[in-house]
Amino acid sequence: MDLHQKIRTLPTGPGVYLYKNAEGEVIYVGKAKNLRNRVASYFHEGRWQDAKTGTLVREAVDVDYIVVANNKEALALENNLIKQRKPRFNILLRDDKTYPYVKLTLGEKYPRVYVTRRLRKDGSAYYGPYFPANLAYRIVDLIHRHFLIPSCKVDLTRFHPRPCLQYYIGRCLGPCVQELTTPEIYHEAVRDVKLFLEGRQTDLVKSLHQRMEAAAEAQEYERAAKCRDLISTVEQLQEKQRMAAVEGNDADVFGYHYENGMLAVNLFHMRGGKVVDRREFFWEELQQEELAQSESQEDEHASGDSQSVQAEASEALSFNPAAFFSTLLKQIYIGQPYVPRNIYVPLDFEDREELEALLAEQLACEGARSTHVHIIVPQRGEKRSLIDLAATNAKQCYDQRFRVMKPNQRAIQEALQDALGLPELPLRIECFDISHIQGAETVASMVVWEDGAMKKSDYRKFIIKTVEGVDDFASMREVVTRRYKRIQEEKKTMPSLVLIDGGLGQLHAAAEALEALQIINQPLASIAKREEIIYIYGQENDPVVIDHHSPVLHLVQMVRDEAHRFAVTFHRKRRQMRDRDTELREIPGVGENTTRRLLQHFGSVQAVKQADVATLSAVVTKTQAEAILSHFRK
Repeated sequence: MDLHQKIRTLPTGPGVYLYKNAEGEVIYVGKAKNLRNRVASYFHEGRWQDAKTGTLVREAVDVDYIVVANNKEALALENNLIKQRKPRFNILLRDDKTYPYVKLTLGEKYPRVYVTRRLRKDGSAYYGPYFPANLAYRIVDLIHRHFLIPSCKVDLTRFHPRPCLQYYIGRCLGPCVQELTTPEIYHEAVRDVKLFLEGRQTDLVKSLHQRMEAAAEAQEYERAAKCRDLISTVEQLQEKQRMAAVEGNDADVFGYHYENGMLAVNLFHMRGGKVVDRREFFWEELQQEELAQSESQEDEHASGDSQSVQAEASEALSFNPAAFFSTLLKQIYIGQPYVPRNIYVPLDFEDREELEALLAEQLACEGARSTHVHIIVPQRGEKRSLIDLAATNAKQCYDQRFRVMKPNQRAIQEALQDALGLPELPLRIECFDISHIQGAETVASMVVWEDGAMKKSDYRKFIIKTVEGVDDFASMREVVTRRYKRIQEEKKTMPSLVLIDGGLGQLHAAAEALEALQIINQPLASIAKREEIIYIYGQENDPVVIDHHSPVLHLVQMVRDEAHRFAVTFHRKRRQMRDRDTELREIPGVGENTTRRLLQHFGSVQAVKQADVATLSAVVTKTQAEAILSHFRK
């Protein structure tokens, strides 16, 4: 059955359709209230005025469909399929960065807390999202200092001979060493953290008061003092939250700027009546990437209604903001555990009310206190001025991105901190690379980026001493151990980020070296050469993919490439020295000292080859000179 025959057999109910090319690859996903009319409309002559649609129709050789009960289900299914298949004819949210959550690993024997951007069904409890992003890190730091629950990567399924530094500075109960704490004490602290993260400060304060009084009666005054200090901290936080809550509702505000087929979108996050963070999105060559659609017209007309088709085709010739924002909001909010109560957009779109209902159901399933979601299109007043402000910022972002305006160094550092989830602003990056040819002359390099520039005075070269043959992982382990063991001995500060040139194997080798040195919670990442994917240690399953135009990726690539260049240059010099030393020392009567004198005097093996006996005799004996001349003549 060819494609046109198959289209005539499609049902007339709501659903999702998937166009496929000759290789069976899904190239476009769409939804419809009437599947048959919607899919047939692509093949009317008027649609071919749109170059993108014409390309789609020419490439499509098959169509699959999924029937659903109503348009709300079609919305959700379309969004999921677009995220899974990433069809090239759909508008895609390339920046899939989400705001951080605090993860409490309840599935472990000794639960820990981490900051994460990905939610998984792994038995852990997730709290958030937090705006701005560094708020999650501040909360986790507070948990370390007051509740003593760690974020370390230490294996807690077994005991270790001694605890790490975090225990000694009073930021961990020390479950990694036997008898430093008990499971009862540890799980009591975990219960406190759970109450704290759930916002149940009243219950937490009540529990702490009871424990403080019990400790005082038992004359355990140190424990009672800890409970008292913790009560004070929790009450202060509770008061701040109460003050913020009365100032306003949560809202997200969208603004955009479109020009020359390129689009910049700004999203303001308002929490408690204040703008707490901003998010940026960019699309290039949007006229060639966007498949504009007006589903209400297409779904209502019959297959023979050519007038509606012509209207749709003329609309598809240019950027369609309504269709764009419909797609964008679905990809940002569907499937997320938190959606703000109000979403302000610059213009209305067709399935706005259906999306509101779907997001409300989603919040109800998550057990949210308020399940009302309003997607509002303000026309005047303060809310409209917020959208205008977001649009102004989008224009500035457009200029900075597409008109090659170089961002300042601090902005790049902040963006790198946010992208990699670093606990502090990256002031110093140390990057390592291994270089060899089939295991010969294996060397390593370390380059340093500091305060916006490469710091060549701190570059280091390493000759691998303990590894035989080809073993990049063992070589990386050796060089990282040597570097940071010396840092410990000299009592110097660790860098903001240790960057490894390589994939997961090199990353884990470096992590093993740091763990052996009892260096815990050191930010560590690697960048793979081909995919340009950044792996963060502890979040290997969630690699960071940074837009290829981003100055953040350019910075990481520059540091990586410099480490590679430095390693290759050092390796080449070592190999040249080895090769020329070997050739001269093959001559009978010419030893190591003679070889060194010849190279120092003539500069190269080639110059030695061209010298005569008289010239050679100025450096070596006449017998050695004749032997050298005879060797090269052969």
